[in-house]
Amino acid sequence: MGKIKDFLDRKIVTKDVGEDTYLTWREALSYTVGRGAQGMSTSMTASKYVNYFITDILHIPASTASNIRLYCGIFDAINDPIMGVIVDKTRTKYGKMRPYIKYAPYFVSLFMLLFFVGSNNLSYGAKLALTVVAFVGLDVTYTAFDVPMGALAFSMTPNGTERTKLYGIASIGRMILGAIPAGLVSFAAWLPYFNSNLDKAYLAAAVISAVFIIILTRFTFRNTTERLEHHEETPSLKECLKLLVTNRPLLMLFTGNIIYVIIKVAEQASFYFAYDSLFNAKYNGILDVAKAPGSVLAGILVPLIVEKLGEKSDSKKFYQVCCLAGAILNGLYALTTYNGIVNKAADEPVSTGIGILVVVFSMLVTFPMEFKNLMQKEMEAETVDYVEWKTGKRVEGTMLSIMSFTGKLEGTLSSFICLQILSRTGYQEHTTDVPTVQNLATRKGLFAMTTIMPMIGYALMLIPMFFYNISGDSHRQMMKDIMERREANNEFNYGEKVNTDNSENAAETAEDKAETAATKTNK
Repeated sequence: MGKIKDFLDRKIVTKDVGEDTYLTWREALSYTVGRGAQGMSTSMTASKYVNYFITDILHIPASTASNIRLYCGIFDAINDPIMGVIVDKTRTKYGKMRPYIKYAPYFVSLFMLLFFVGSNNLSYGAKLALTVVAFVGLDVTYTAFDVPMGALAFSMTPNGTERTKLYGIASIGRMILGAIPAGLVSFAAWLPYFNSNLDKAYLAAAVISAVFIIILTRFTFRNTTERLEHHEETPSLKECLKLLVTNRPLLMLFTGNIIYVIIKVAEQASFYFAYDSLFNAKYNGILDVAKAPGSVLAGILVPLIVEKLGEKSDSKKFYQVCCLAGAILNGLYALTTYNGIVNKAADEPVSTGIGILVVVFSMLVTFPMEFKNLMQKEMEAETVDYVEWKTGKRVEGTMLSIMSFTGKLEGTLSSFICLQILSRTGYQEHTTDVPTVQNLATRKGLFAMTTIMPMIGYALMLIPMFFYNISGDSHRQMMKDIMERREANNEFNYGEKVNTDNSENAAETAEDKAETAATKTNK
């Protein structure tokens, strides 16, 4: 037990990176399991699985399903900036993010169960109404959980190297824990009972998610720290939205995220791709396993690369390399598999050779995507630093919510595009245990969504990144200016905990504070 405690109390970054470090493994892992709880939620409710559930389990037409995803998604996206302002104005003994992490998961779990409880025996109108109500409830409650969770990382440490490592650890945790409920649905075709009762696989996955979301977030609430003082004056929502015009790096990230919708369509189509292009539902599980190394290696390698480069690290260049690699790999994916997927007989599975190529490329294309996504987390934190550098105000909740807003639009618009393409190409929903042969237009649409659209998306994302004006050197100078201003104003003492309840995180004693002050003086 002593060795475990020593490990948990050890700093996650022990190398001298030119800045003070703060995070211990206890805090990093506690944050990680909270992100894992998010992964369990989004893997079920904001991905390809929910589209298939609506169209082929509830038997709601793809055209109607696309409208549900569009209008509910727009409503969800609008919630994010509002929630961000609420978070930044929150003042409690627990801080401004942690109260939401404590309570919101209960409501997320409730609406998740309501959504997947199974309403196919109801009339079509009642089934449609229940689906919409549950979707809206999930949107609102998840936003109250998601925005504070994301913003918390910005508040835990000002050290870029430490934040990148935290994001890496959290991304691995999110991938592993998120795979638990998603895996049950993905591998349902391999399981005798769930193979013919896919609706029950969805419900079982929802129950697992609901229970663990509540349990895991307790660790995040109890063991994380908001290391900042709250200004009474915070920008209004209108002022924060103006940042999209005046804050060039934020605008470039925002634009890149909108373009990323084109790439995201491939994820929304992948469940249908396995069923209707590869003509084998068992490929679902294989493809999901093939994509897993991308998240794991990104979580391990990106922080190592950033830590190794030290002062030479530059998130903008890293992002650009990922986009270029993504465009090339998806182009090769399209060229090598087109004939074997589109030009084969409609009612035959793909050949073994083509199946292997699909699995290999499904794995390879996740590397630039996951590496880019992880590095973007640090770039989002850079935009928070940029605002503080420009205005003297630090608004993690609002800035995170603006990026979360685009993330919600990604999921909403990519689902809408996917379902619209299926609807307009004459997609035929599945009858349980009976293979459905899709027409050539649908198969071409699925192929384009899986390979060609991501290739185009990555190429387009290089354009806004050309105008992203925070380099590695400029960010380090920016942080130096910010820290000098904080010290001059006696603000943001990252060495101590603030806004925490004594029962949860004991405050520093007067002796501790005196020692901290003496250390600073000696420095």
